This record gives sequence, C-alpha cells and structure tokens, in this order.
Amino acid sequence: MTLINLWNKIPEIKRLSLNKIIVSVLTAIAFMFLLVSCENDIAKIKTLAITEDLPAGTAEGFEMLASDSTVIRFKMQTPELIMHSNEKDPYTEFPKGVKIEKYDAKMNIVSSITAQYAKNFTSDDRWEAKNNVVAVNLQGDTLKTEYLVYDTHKQRIYSDQFVKIIRKDQIITGVGFESNQDFTSYHIKNPTGHVYVDVGK
Repeated sequence: MTLINLWNKIPEIKRLSLNKIIVSVLTAIAFMFLLVSCENDIAKIKTLAITEDLPAGTAEGFEMLASDSTVIRFKMQTPELIMHSNEKDPYTEFPKGVKIEKYDAKMNIVSSITAQYAKNFTSDDRWEAKNNVVAVNLQGDTLKTEYLVYDTHKQRIYSDQFVKIIRKDQIITGVGFESNQDFTSYHIKNPTGHVYVDVGK
C-alpha cells in the first residue's frame, strides 16, 4: 500500500491532528537551526541589523487611486516605489518613473503628468518630477521640461527651468513656469520663443 493510500484511509480529524504535529515539528527544527546558526555566526547576523539608512518599504507595479466623496480624482501608476520614512524629511522615491492622472466628476482625464524620475515629500505632499517631464491638459496643450514641482496643498505646478509648451497652433518656449493644477491657466516667466504653427483647414 502506498503512502498516499494510507494517508487517505486515515480519518479527516486524525489527519488534521497529524498535520498540526508535522507543522510543530518542522517549526521546532527550524527554530533550533536558527539558534545554532546564531551561536556559530553571530558576527554575520549583526551586520544584517536594520539601519536608518535603509528604505522602509518598496513596491513594484504599484497603482493608487485617490477619491473625494467616493469620486475618483487621481490615479498614480509607477513601475517601482521606494519609501524613505527614516529620513529627516521623509519621502517616497519613484526611480523608474511615474504617471499621474487627474479626473473630473465624470472620470474624464483633466490633466496628466509623466516623468522618468520623481519624489513625493510626505511632510508637505510636494512632488518633484525630473527627466523628460510631460504634462498634458484637457485641451491637449503639452508642457515639456526636465524639472517640475507639483504642490498639492497650493494646487500649483511650477518650474524654474527651461520649458516648452506645444499647442495646436503655436509653440512657446521660455525659462520659469507656473500653472494651476489642471494646467489650464498658466504663464511662462521669461519667454524665449514663440512660433505659430499653420494647422491648415
């Protein structure tokens, strides 16, 4: 008779008891092995102690929805996030980029921001986006820059670096930019170029 057939002939209650015994034995063996390892290699275990320099948590393929009165207002997606909660100014890092979409009450995308790198500072809920930052509003106006700040409390988006705004009929460039969070009311502080585009009929 095989072990499988023998196991099946044991009443269910006894099988549950045997399962508990097996788990207990395996747990005890693992615990004893851990104790022996600790005694023989205590120096190596000390090197594995958690330090303040280590991140508090990481996640991959992360997506988050933010709602207001059961209405979804924001969606954030990222391939990877790293939480640095042990820092003096705690922040969450997005080393592989991030995409944020803002919705209206009918779930239409009002605006979006993508970047290849970003940070979100916990204390003031401020976002810093870097490297190929692209923001698009409901009208299709597109902002391109290498650095952008999104202050959620003040509901403002701004940059002190070179920016390019691409509209249906014109391209505007300059240094320094400020906008509302929907990217519908904005201005460039120091314009450097203004080119009208013939969109045809």
